[in-house]
Amino acid sequence: MGETYKCRDDVFLHAEKISKIYPGTKALDEVSFDLLRGKVNVLIGENGAGKSTLMKMIAGIEQPNEGKMYIGDKEVFFKNTTEARKHGIGIIHQELSLFPNLNVYQNIYMNKEKTKGKVVLDNKVHMDGASKVLERLEHPLDLNAKVGELRVGQQQMIEIARNLVEDDLKVLIMDEPTAPLTDNEVEILFELVRKLKEKGVSIIYISHRLDEIFELSDRVTVMRDGQMIKTAEIQDITKNQLIFDMVGRELTETYPKRNPKYGDKLLEVKGVCGPSNQETSFCVREGEIVGLAGLVGAGRTEMARLIIGADKKYSGEVYVKGKKAVINSPKDAIENGIAYVSEDRKNQGVLLKMSIRWNITLPILRKLSKFIFISQKEENACVNKYKDALRIKTPSVNQLVGNLSGGNQQKVAVAKWLASESKILILDEPTRGIDVGAKQEIYELINQLTQEGLGIIMISSEMEEIMGMSDRMLVMAEGNVVGELQKEEFSQDKILRYASNITT
Repeated sequence: MGETYKCRDDVFLHAEKISKIYPGTKALDEVSFDLLRGKVNVLIGENGAGKSTLMKMIAGIEQPNEGKMYIGDKEVFFKNTTEARKHGIGIIHQELSLFPNLNVYQNIYMNKEKTKGKVVLDNKVHMDGASKVLERLEHPLDLNAKVGELRVGQQQMIEIARNLVEDDLKVLIMDEPTAPLTDNEVEILFELVRKLKEKGVSIIYISHRLDEIFELSDRVTVMRDGQMIKTAEIQDITKNQLIFDMVGRELTETYPKRNPKYGDKLLEVKGVCGPSNQETSFCVREGEIVGLAGLVGAGRTEMARLIIGADKKYSGEVYVKGKKAVINSPKDAIENGIAYVSEDRKNQGVLLKMSIRWNITLPILRKLSKFIFISQKEENACVNKYKDALRIKTPSVNQLVGNLSGGNQQKVAVAKWLASESKILILDEPTRGIDVGAKQEIYELINQLTQEGLGIIMISSEMEEIMGMSDRMLVMAEGNVVGELQKEEFSQDKILRYASNITT
C-alpha cells in the first residue's frame, strides 16, 4: 500500500495486516483494524486472543514483525511509547505500571516533568496539575501519599490521571480499566469516556464485562486466536452473538446448576479481629461455597489475610476440622490445608519470571520430591492436569508466566492452589480480568471441587457472580459481618442495604 493508501475521513488510525510473533506462539496474525474518530471502539475476545498485544503495537510498547500503521494518510512506526505519545496516544494498562515508592503527583507527571530552568523540577506546577486532573475525576487524593500505600482502585485512578494531565490526547487505550474500581468510580469513568468522545478523542476499550460494552460502545471488534473475527456496530449485535464469536462455541448457563451436599464444618472463624476488622465469627462446611460480599473497603480481603496469617490478628481463633489451628503465616495456613488466591495476581498471585510449571508446582514441591529429586512424571501429570482443566493458553508449560495474557496469568494463580489439594480455598476476585468462556470453566471447576468435599470462601465485587455462585452469603461493612443470607434470600437490594449498613 505505502504512499497510495488513502485514509477514510472517519478513521484516525489504520492498522494493516499487523503480525507479532513471540517465542513459540504467533500472537497476532495479519490483523487489520480501523480506529474511528471520536468513538468508543471496543475490542473483545478470550484471554490470549491478541487484544492487549495489538494495543501495545498502537501504543509503541511493542513493535510488529510485519504490517503497517497509518495516521491519516501517513505511515507511522512507533519505536517506543514516547513516539506514540507525540501523536496523542495514551494507554491505561490492565496491570498497573506505577511507581509504588513515589507519591501521587510524581506518578502522574512521570515522563512529563516540568522544570524551572533546565534542571530543577517545578513541583508546584506538578501538584497544581495533578490536583486539577484528580478533581476532574472526582477523586481527590493526598498528593504526597506514597502510591504503594493506596488501595488498587485509587491506583487505577492515578493511572487514568497520568493520561489526562496534558490536553494533547487524541487516542486513549483502556485495557480492563474498571476491574479494581467501585461502582461509583466506574460511573465517574464512564462519564469521563463520554466527555472525551465529545472532544473528539478516540477510545479503544478492552473489557470482558458485556454490560459495560453495551453501555459504552459504538463499535465492537471480536478477536480470536490472534485474528480478527468480526467488526459490527453495537446496535447490530447481541450478547449471545458476541459470546459465540469470542469463544467459537455455545456456552451453557453462566452459573452451573448446583446440588450441594454439605458435610462437617471445615473452617471455623471465632472472634477474629485485626487492624481493619471487628470481631468476626463464621464457619464453612464441606461442599459449601460461602460468599463474602460488600463494598470496596468493607474488610473482605483483610479478613481473608487474617485467616491465613498474612496480617497479625489482635484476637480470635481459627479451627480446621474442629481442631485449633495455630496460623501465624501463610506457610502455617498451607500446612493446615488453607489456600488463598489473591486478587493482586501481579504481586502476590504468580511469579512472572518463572515458568507455568514452577508456578503451579511451587506449593507442592515437597510432595513431588523423592529424597532430593522431584518426580518428573508426577510433576508433568499435575501441571498438565490443571493446564488442561483451566485451558491455559500457552505453547508450553515451560513458558514464563510474564509472557502470558493477564487472564491466563490469573488461571495459573488459581491452578497453583488447586494443585496444593487444600481442603479450604479462599478465592479473592478469582475471575478478575478473565473472559466469559474462562469464567465458566472456573465456575465449573469450583463446583467440581465442592463435590469432592472442599469448602470455598469466595470474594467477588461482581454482584451477579457472588449471587450465582454462593450457597450462603456473608455481607460485610466497616470490617464487620453485618448480614447473613441463605440462597433463597439473595437479592441485590438486600445485599446493597446490608453493605451500606442500612438495617431499616
